Amino acid sequence: MPEIETTDTREAIIACSRDLMARKGYTAVGLSQILTAVHAPKGSFYYHFASKDALGEAMLKSYFADYLADFDAILSRKDRTWAQRIEDYFESWIESQSSFDCQGKCLAVKLGAEVADLSESMRIALRDGIAAITERIERAIRAGVAEGSVSFGGDPRLVAASLYDLWLGASVTAKLSRTTESMDGALVLSKSILGI
Repeated sequence: MPEIETTDTREAIIACSRDLMARKGYTAVGLSQILTAVHAPKGSFYYHFASKDALGEAMLKSYFADYLADFDAILSRKDRTWAQRIEDYFESWIESQSSFDCQGKCLAVKLGAEVADLSESMRIALRDGIAAITERIERAIRAGVAEGSVSFGGDPRLVAASLYDLWLGASVTAKLSRTTESMDGALVLSKSILGI
């Protein structure tokens, strides 16, 4: 079990939950398992969270904040064309999802289908996180078209959402096949769609 290094109990609970749920899923992880890992009494959990769903929502918001910060770092590379930045993002996706030891790193991949019908607050947190990702993809596509490094005919918003859907599906398939073949194919198709 991971040792979480923080003095903030709330943040420790969130970090431990992210780690455990990325590996095991939402329903397979109990509060006692999380609290044991962070050496916190049950009362401290309820001081910070009203329920396991409230923890799940906070965990997803924390995950997407970190994810978007990483994505923003990729998109802010001034020494790269917008086409290269988009490609860098998708290549980072392959790298982050190519660990096949059942320790999934993308909570949208791991928890999306599992919690969509279990928790409205978690479904909304996932929806909003995914919307923020696709908005960034759309902005990158628009910037690439304006720059001339991306060329395609179509609606950038629709293409961004479709590309995210493609990559989400490719990630699930990669978990099943334990190869990067589906994500490698998604990269080829994404580059073809965007004319890069």
